Amino acid sequence: MDKIINILKPTGMTSHDVVSVVRRILGTKKVGHTGTLDPDASGVLPICVGKATKVSELILNKEKTYLCELSLGASTDTYDSSGSVTKRVEEFSVSKQELQKALESQLGEIDQLPPVYSALKVNGKRMCDLVRSGREDEIVINPRKVNIKSMELIRFDGKKAVFVTKCSKGTYIRSICNDIGEILGCGAHMSMLIRNSSGKFDIKDSITLEELEEKFNEDTLDPYLYDIDYALSDFHKLVLMDTALKYYTNGGAIDERRFLGGDYTAEDEFVRVYSEDGFIGLGKLTQEEKFLVVKGEKKFI
Repeated sequence: MDKIINILKPTGMTSHDVVSVVRRILGTKKVGHTGTLDPDASGVLPICVGKATKVSELILNKEKTYLCELSLGASTDTYDSSGSVTKRVEEFSVSKQELQKALESQLGEIDQLPPVYSALKVNGKRMCDLVRSGREDEIVINPRKVNIKSMELIRFDGKKAVFVTKCSKGTYIRSICNDIGEILGCGAHMSMLIRNSSGKFDIKDSITLEELEEKFNEDTLDPYLYDIDYALSDFHKLVLMDTALKYYTNGGAIDERRFLGGDYTAEDEFVRVYSEDGFIGLGKLTQEEKFLVVKGEKKFI
């Protein structure tokens, strides 16, 4: 099986736990996820199976949307409700306008400090493991560029807020919540997080692990299996003549005299490459002398 499955990750499981369960259900070892989702979070976790694991990183790079609950009045060391309280403010008053302004301060390209309790690595060791083993002094946290595309406040009762955000890969929603608490002066942490989408994969089309096992056992899983090129549909298409196929799959560069068609343009860096029989991979386009040339970047045959 060389497919992508849109799994609805439950709370209480790591992304690696989900991969392990999918391996067991499908009876295959070649399974990978497309970006870590915290154990306390739930939502969309596209799982790649077989040759689809080659595009895991490309899915990881896509924009994500999240539904988040923010709790004011307490900051924690993990920036979420699983951690120990580091700051508590019993009496505070925050208006909707003040909260809205704090949310808007996170918009655009920002320098974000990731939580120390995260899977990011320092000298090959995960930061969270270093902290738990008393080696926090070895950690130097550098800010990372992330892009927050939108922030929409859904509900606010003075203590808790719910908002939806669209953001780039590598964004820590926990850090957004902690930073908002600092801006407002009362402290805050993330008390709930649901990933609504990851690239083209949406929560409304996701299936639970229980549903995956049931449908696999009943042989009714096909409608929930996505082809590899579904995740790459934002790249333009290029079709090669079959006479060029063997040379292309062996690593050769094919010039446009053996292109059969497609919707590609000379400005494209990467394109979905097809033979006359179907999808064969992702190719890189370059201009060499008089001709446009494509060479295999990721091949699936």
